[in-house]
Amino acid sequence: MTHTVTTINPATGAVLQTYEGWTPARIEQAVAAGHAAATAWGLQPLEVRVAAVRRLAEELRRQKDAFARLVTAEMGKPVAEAAGELEKSAVTALYYADNAQRLLCDEKVAIDGAHAWVSYEPIGLVLAVMPWNFPVWQVMRFAIPSITAGNGVLLKHSPNVTGCALALQKLFTDAGLPEALVTTLVVAESQVPAATERLIADERIAAVTLTGSNRAGAAVGAAAGREAKKSVLELGGSDAFIVLDDADVSAAAAAAVKARFHNAGQSCVCAKRFIVAASVAERFTQLFVQGTRALVVGDPTDPATQVGPLARGDLREALQRQIERSVAAGAQLLAGGRALDGPGYYFEPTVIANAAPGMAVFDEETFGPAAAIAVARDDAHAIELANATPFGLSVSIWTGSTQRGVQLARRITTGAAFINAVTASDARVPFGGTKKSGYGRELAAAGVREFCNIRTYWAAGQA
Repeated sequence: MTHTVTTINPATGAVLQTYEGWTPARIEQAVAAGHAAATAWGLQPLEVRVAAVRRLAEELRRQKDAFARLVTAEMGKPVAEAAGELEKSAVTALYYADNAQRLLCDEKVAIDGAHAWVSYEPIGLVLAVMPWNFPVWQVMRFAIPSITAGNGVLLKHSPNVTGCALALQKLFTDAGLPEALVTTLVVAESQVPAATERLIADERIAAVTLTGSNRAGAAVGAAAGREAKKSVLELGGSDAFIVLDDADVSAAAAAAVKARFHNAGQSCVCAKRFIVAASVAERFTQLFVQGTRALVVGDPTDPATQVGPLARGDLREALQRQIERSVAAGAQLLAGGRALDGPGYYFEPTVIANAAPGMAVFDEETFGPAAAIAVARDDAHAIELANATPFGLSVSIWTGSTQRGVQLARRITTGAAFINAVTASDARVPFGGTKKSGYGRELAAAGVREFCNIRTYWAAGQA
């Protein structure tokens, strides 16, 4: 059983660096320091925390280019997309800096004979179990509002982006935040389940948030439940992208290519199942396949590259099996469908037609550059197909009528609905899922309050 963590460049297969996994004693030291730092930070006035978050935005922008190169090296994201993670995080930091007073101020409650109010108070040290696919943004969209609220962060990042995880910790201190307020734990893969369970059981850990697989989410949610601790889970997704018969088909097809193949399709909230009205299915499919074949696959450090490698070899193998099982079940391969020869973990952008419930590409989450197209007889059939999934992150509906799109969306169970727009996370609106896509919300007011003690104060008599 190995106690080291080795990072690998997915574009070449070359080893980047090997790290020693932390011992239980070292993890204990980190928890103690983090708990003390979080306790002190929670006592700081809101204006002090806001000033720190503004400095964080500046630091994110200052380090953007160097950090983007690290992200690209560790998980294969095209460098422009990697830089986009840093900028999006900076914008989010500024949103919370600008709005913290409104989001976290005491709310007076009118009660006869009493002076009453609701206060949003920090809860302490929060454990964050984060994935590799957006090494910066996934962490920041939780950490920024949590720190603004007065909490500390104990980060257990994915082992294959350990360099990014350690660089994130340094970025916070570079921005002038207290040492140990944000701490990265280096835990060998084999030790992660036991270490995570021990941490959740530790009384100094106030809550836990996880973005990741359903298996990991079930384990973390169960552990948090046993300890009666707050948890937020953002899990898998198999989002529907619905094209109705009155849609602008050209615009929908162009958006569909971006929606599916951003980050090489390695996103929980990527559109994955394309449900298209029968009358426009042929035209949409033609345009979608053309757009897919035109994508530039290659070296993620090359500015011209649009699709880089998958992050790991096992992910590529799993995607290959899903495609082969679906074709054997009657799906039709229109583009791609195989791993590319040579070094690295590249996979052809893939389009599969005749997808239907019962096929792997329809029933399961496909975490890679593969799109499944299903044809809907009418709106009712489109709703049925969209709901035929255990997941429920978002839905994107393309139509000539916003009213029609909203009416359709209300009959599909998801955490978000986008009409004539690609699903995206944005600091101004809550983000999270339903069903097996998880529970709880990140971003906006909901996100900053998820890890607050929403506390009632009631003083008899008048103030």
